[in-house]
Amino acid sequence: MTGTRITNQIRLLRFMAGEMTQAELGERISMTRQTIAAIEAGKYSPTLEAAFRIAKVFDKPLDAVFQWEGDGL
Repeated sequence: MTGTRITNQIRLLRFMAGEMTQAELGERISMTRQTIAAIEAGKYSPTLEAAFRIAKVFDKPLDAVFQWEGDGL
């Protein structure tokens, strides 16, 4: 999948949620801080289930948290 990338608003949403830490978010969705950091940095794409869990923590629709920057498909 050349030219595709999933971006996210997790850092901004954490800040808006009372400066929630990566560790706090990880605890709420049963993931490690390191995994949250990798997702947030765009180095790791979450599973669909994890993406929904993250969106639910912030009470946002999935596409308000994650964006897919595809190659025109």
